[in-house]
Amino acid sequence: MIAAENEFTGLSLEKIRECLAQSIQGRTLKRVLLIPPDFTRMNSGAGIITAMYYELLEGVRVDILPALGTHAPMTREQQVAFFGEGIPAERFLVHDWRNNVSKIGEVPAAVVRVASEGLMDEAMHVEVSNYLLDPGYDLILSIGQVVPHEVVGMANYTKNIVVGCGGSRFINRSHMLGAFYGMERIMGRCDSPVRRMFDYAEQHFISKLPVEYALTVTTTENDQTSILGLYIGKEREGFERAAALSQKHNLNYLEKPMQTCVVWLDEREFHSTWLGNKAVYRTRMAMADGGRLIILAPGVRMFGEDGINDRIVRTYGYVGKRRILELVKTEEELRNNQGAAAHLIHGSPDGRFSVTYAAKHLTREEIEGVSFDYMPFDEAVKKYNPRELKPGWNIIDGEEVYFIENPAVGLWALEGAF
Repeated sequence: MIAAENEFTGLSLEKIRECLAQSIQGRTLKRVLLIPPDFTRMNSGAGIITAMYYELLEGVRVDILPALGTHAPMTREQQVAFFGEGIPAERFLVHDWRNNVSKIGEVPAAVVRVASEGLMDEAMHVEVSNYLLDPGYDLILSIGQVVPHEVVGMANYTKNIVVGCGGSRFINRSHMLGAFYGMERIMGRCDSPVRRMFDYAEQHFISKLPVEYALTVTTTENDQTSILGLYIGKEREGFERAAALSQKHNLNYLEKPMQTCVVWLDEREFHSTWLGNKAVYRTRMAMADGGRLIILAPGVRMFGEDGINDRIVRTYGYVGKRRILELVKTEEELRNNQGAAAHLIHGSPDGRFSVTYAAKHLTREEIEGVSFDYMPFDEAVKKYNPRELKPGWNIIDGEEVYFIENPAVGLWALEGAF
């Protein structure tokens, strides 16, 4: 494994390039597949790493498959903004999680039962994009960020493959398992029932493919991302070291709960509540009972990332875990789209606090129709101006307000939560 860390100033571009070059040095490569995250992980450092690998692999046929998971395909504008202009549009592939996948194995029911602590007892089918099964690739490099995550605990490593490039059956079941188990018991932790599913898939199926990992740990301040750690190789040790560093730098502990929290969603990154509800996931462990979460969402135009999931969110709404679990039993559409059902559970505050969306492009009727509160965007930014608020605690008209610039870069929790 190749590892580099600098917790103080972040790794220099020269050091990053040196590590990447070392990882492919001496290899005879004709075709390589790079799997970076999509634009929703723009603070991962994966954009510059992907661009560097593309340059270093001169003379090699390089394809790029963004790990979309259930997200919408990247636009050319997003590709250029994330990876630069040096990678031609024709080098990008598009992952289709509903259709262009194949089963490569399954996690047996007995393993699922033990790993899930009895919450599930059906086998899980492991599916990946057909692009990963192309025998013409000499090397598949999965590039991405290790950071607290609501479904698996700490994002990335095998998640980039079995979810980011995975199929609907495994995505649905793994996300529902996370919802059953509970986000508060998962987020920020290396071990979880969902991670155990991923580890089984890695050990028994993914390890047979020419997959290696380039994992980052980052921090972001004033829209500038620093890569604190870079870990390249096949070994799980890289994920474990990255997770430990992320837990140190991406977990934000508060001495008291947030009665009012304002979260800004960058319009370049967040265009749906499917993505924007990170504001709910990542703050819930620090929100006060009866508190208010206000989400400033200038770019949010829809609920789901595709037509099916958008319709599901609009139909059932963020109505709480108990109600969604009841609906899964009676509504075939939810049973067949358990990833969407899990999303509805994750996005609900379950009555503990209120969630107010101030969205430019969604109406009051649309927002309230999914069980969120509505606030006109202009009114919200006038009172809670993101250009004037500083990250952390602020006083607005005598009210104590906690401001978060980007919910995707960390997890907020009360001291003693871990």
